[in-house]
Amino acid sequence: MANSTTEQRVATLGELEQLRKELRRQDFKFTPDQKARFELLTELRRSHVAEYYEDGRVWIGPSMAGKKLDEGDSE
Repeated sequence: MANSTTEQRVATLGELEQLRKELRRQDFKFTPDQKARFELLTELRRSHVAEYYEDGRVWIGPSMAGKKLDEGDSE
């Protein structure tokens, strides 16, 4: 089941990207069907992200970018 869920989430992102590309090609105007699909996919993506937060799979804390790693006690 995890694979199908992962595949669904990846497909959601891919379809959102395609709709964004179409939006740019169409002078930033969606057709009513495209708009409804985009809103549905956006809501689905938001629920996926909310699940990540609930499951504790999102880093919440200070950024460690550029800081030395503390590798414990050295000799």
